[in-house]
Amino acid sequence: MKVDIANYESVIYKTPGKFEDTRFEKIHNVIFESSQKASVLVAQEIANLIREKNALNESCVLGLATGSSPVKVYEELVRMHKEENLSFANVITFNLDEYLSMDRTNIQSYFYFMHEHLFNHVDILPENINIPDGKVKAEDLYQYCIDYEMKIKAHGGLDFQLLGIGRTGHIGFNEPGSHFNSGTRSITLDHITRIDAAPAFLGIDNVPRKAITMGIGTVQSAKRIVLLGWGISKAKILKKTIEGEITSQVPATYLQEHNNTTFVLDKDASSELTRVKTPWLVTSCIWTDTLKLKAVVWLSALTDKPFLKLTDKDYNDNGMSSLLTEDGTAYNLNIKMFNKMQHTITGWPGGKPFADDTNRPERATPEKKRVIIFSPHPDDDMISMGGTIDRLVEQGHDVHVAYQTSGNIAVSDEEALKFAEISKSLNANSVESDSIINFLKSKTDNNIDSIEVRKLKGLIRRSESLAATRYLGVDDSNVYFLDLPFYETGTVKKNKLSDDDIDIMCSLIDHVKPHQIYAAGDLADPHGTHKVCLDSLFEALKKLKHYSYMNDCWVWLYRGAWHEWEPYQIEMAVPMSPDQVLKKRHAIFYHQSQKDGVMFQGDDSREFWVRVEDRNRLTAKKYNDLGLADYAAIEAFKRYKF
Repeated sequence: MKVDIANYESVIYKTPGKFEDTRFEKIHNVIFESSQKASVLVAQEIANLIREKNALNESCVLGLATGSSPVKVYEELVRMHKEENLSFANVITFNLDEYLSMDRTNIQSYFYFMHEHLFNHVDILPENINIPDGKVKAEDLYQYCIDYEMKIKAHGGLDFQLLGIGRTGHIGFNEPGSHFNSGTRSITLDHITRIDAAPAFLGIDNVPRKAITMGIGTVQSAKRIVLLGWGISKAKILKKTIEGEITSQVPATYLQEHNNTTFVLDKDASSELTRVKTPWLVTSCIWTDTLKLKAVVWLSALTDKPFLKLTDKDYNDNGMSSLLTEDGTAYNLNIKMFNKMQHTITGWPGGKPFADDTNRPERATPEKKRVIIFSPHPDDDMISMGGTIDRLVEQGHDVHVAYQTSGNIAVSDEEALKFAEISKSLNANSVESDSIINFLKSKTDNNIDSIEVRKLKGLIRRSESLAATRYLGVDDSNVYFLDLPFYETGTVKKNKLSDDDIDIMCSLIDHVKPHQIYAAGDLADPHGTHKVCLDSLFEALKKLKHYSYMNDCWVWLYRGAWHEWEPYQIEMAVPMSPDQVLKKRHAIFYHQSQKDGVMFQGDDSREFWVRVEDRNRLTAKKYNDLGLADYAAIEAFKRYKF
């Protein structure tokens, strides 16, 4: 069945046009503004297939994926079952993979995942659910995998296969080196795959090393394949998959040879594709001011020249002659772009009093501003904008810091046990300390932290946060711990954003009536909390935008430890002196529970303070490479206009 993709094309973020627009691409893909819209349409395609098969009195055989990518697809399928009578009675499912040695009752098992997100909420027959058994005995494993393959074939093969993609380019758990004809088998997981799974397992040491997976050949036999790609962290591997050569080192590239595959991407995931990142290389462009700056920054990096040394030849040799046609000469364009970048730099993030603010990123008035800094976790503020907080306080602004979540799951059991034992030594009769100590010493992989343990871990993060804000001169009365309810589950899996979360945000904003809001716009956060926290702010702003004080409120987005704004995206660059870099480092150090053996390290082995300093220095270097002043470090912000 060749799918009619008209329903995708009508709402995509950037529609491929003429052949030359997509001439670098070897797999059909559509790009959406958000993963939410994309997920709904993918779910609709699956639902239509289920109904078509049901009308023919046939079974619908689905290959299903796990992980964060398909969650919203499953949510929409559940909604359609409950509200639109979508029946799964004729559906047979085969899951891609499962961790070896993983009991199906373990909350990290894919059996648990599928039932939690889909199967427990629809009318699928239990006997029609097929998920690899992680507890199969070693001596039975080979035959078990053959039997799994044969069962798929006995049902006529997969009508539809849903996929995600790992940063290694794996589909299912087909890691680099997997063969084109590979079938269902056991496999050793790549280190990067285990790193990406580490947040869910509360540390890489807890992530299994082996798994059972459908093979590339099994996936390729599906009549229809849809791969979901969300987020900036997948952008580079998606470019390799869509535009690169077929290679076993990027197993997803094998999908180039499937004749009915669509990659469904959000804007961030598509950001490295040639037609998105450098559209002037593939087609004629409408040269907006933003695109001009992006292009000139790119050309400067490509030629290793600062703005003011770029020549007409540089533009012509690199597919940008049409840009010169609009602006006359390289000299005129270079000056314009140099000034645009120069005007983003300010040592006055709250605005410089009594100064001409025509070309400054912030307003001069009011001279003293009320400022709210929203921090998703209890250290993001210091990691991302510690130097800017220092400037705002020193320049006399009324600075408020709001920690949106408790951050309790990022405190290790060992750290919590240490504090509980200290508490016990100070108060030998403490029943609560005894309870915490006993729980932590007997805790197993399937245990969710008790309320008392969560409370202690949250208090550890609170005390660290207060120590850091005091160090930078923020009064305790201006520090808020919101403990947004969506986060307080005791596990990495969070609840959906609710009205309660948004009301808490609204209440604080209405209380402070800020002139400035700073918030985390870093959606590369590997455990997703940043996005939910940002969404809570956006929803609060929608509710409050009609209040008069909101007319004077500007919102600035910072990014965290995983990603930084590109130079062409930066609208305010706050330089730091060497002394301020050191002061910021000390502020980060107050978050001691996150300093050594951090639980959500990602694939960067450097401590957070090191990677942050390197990132701030790199931003400063990028500015200097463009021909601007040479600073020790720069913190960067982009304005959000609501």
